[in-house]
Amino acid sequence: MYLEQNRVFCSTGLMNFLSHYYFDRHTTNCYHVLGTVLPDLLKNADKHIVLHPEKLEHPNSEVNSIITGWNKHLAVDRYFHSSEFFLTHSHELKKLLRPAIEGSPVKPFFLGHIALELIIDNLLLTTGKVIVDEFYDHLSDCQAEVIDEFLTFSGLADTAVFFKFYEGFKKSKYLHTYAETHQISYALKRICMRVWKDPFTPEHEMQMNEVLGNYRDYLLDGFMSIFEEIEAKLLYI
Repeated sequence: MYLEQNRVFCSTGLMNFLSHYYFDRHTTNCYHVLGTVLPDLLKNADKHIVLHPEKLEHPNSEVNSIITGWNKHLAVDRYFHSSEFFLTHSHELKKLLRPAIEGSPVKPFFLGHIALELIIDNLLLTTGKVIVDEFYDHLSDCQAEVIDEFLTFSGLADTAVFFKFYEGFKKSKYLHTYAETHQISYALKRICMRVWKDPFTPEHEMQMNEVLGNYRDYLLDGFMSIFEEIEAKLLYI
């Protein structure tokens, strides 16, 4: 089971960009902000890209800011995925989504994991905890030359595939759609289509929308507890 889970998660780019941005929403350093989401941007650009710049140091302070942000991303993921909040709610979503996707090739454990992350991003956006245009402004302020220097320094020989995806990501401003709860199931479908062909029927999507909408409302009053928990742990890194 572990090997199967690892294969599926490595084959998809997870998309909880706003949850990572939340912890650095007040920074003025655009390169640090980019670093906090760059691991997931790279997964989305090409699932075969694997970089490990964690212990590198570059003479350019802007490149180093990306590395610092990258390390922040890894720390947040580590704390989030080992938290009781994540373990409890991803498991509950898995159970609730299993009957909704009966007959689908998609694994419920995978869906519960991704659905929780997308719901949290939706809640951050719809409750005003983050302003998505400010996130995109940070990305727009980053110079391509600095990003390219970081990528090549980290061992990526051909950066063109990343920049093709990255420019489209910035232009589409897709994260605005996270404010619409029904778009959570659409985002789930798009992610699943990277692994499974035609993962859901229209009936599946309708039932998923109902489950996700109800669970989003269930989490509304208490979802910030996980951010408070992680922020307290980040003080010690």
